[in-house]
Amino acid sequence: MHNNLFDYISQYTNLSLTSEEQALIIDAFQPKKIRKKQYFLQSGDVCKYSGFIVKGAMRQYSVDDKGIEHIVHLYIENYWANDRESFTMLTPSKYNIDAWEDTDLLLITRADMLSLMEKVPALVEMVRLMDERNAIVSQRRLDSALSNTAEKRYEEFVHSHPQFLQRFPQHLIASSLGITKETLSRIRKQGPK
Repeated sequence: MHNNLFDYISQYTNLSLTSEEQALIIDAFQPKKIRKKQYFLQSGDVCKYSGFIVKGAMRQYSVDDKGIEHIVHLYIENYWANDRESFTMLTPSKYNIDAWEDTDLLLITRADMLSLMEKVPALVEMVRLMDERNAIVSQRRLDSALSNTAEKRYEEFVHSHPQFLQRFPQHLIASSLGITKETLSRIRKQGPK
């Protein structure tokens, strides 16, 4: 399982991991299996772990006062599942994260990640680049939500995440785009413009 993480780290840095650094990573990241529909995090709990997905699919969502789910993130292999605010600040989360498929994860606590970053320079570089890319993606998503039509948001989603179309049902994709499943169905029937 850890080889997937080593490969992921190598994509973000030109620093090679030594065998000692790999051993530290193996000790810090604990394997965990989560069954389909099982919670990784429930609203109100503190997000104690960040999970690197080796195999499977997950979703992060909130539930409004009317009981409607709002998808914040969809995750598949080589994605990190966590509530960043809760994980960083150790505050209760307002999100749920559950497995959409049976999922294999590598879990790490914030304290262990910070300790590991002091010993493994490649992790520092990986986290820095991940943070930069996450900020860019978040900014683009916000801009798209504020200024693009539903059709354009779906077009961008298909371009950015084509693999999600096979892994998640239409209602989850619609929720992540901030539209109804009926609107998404209409957009898909119309086809590309």
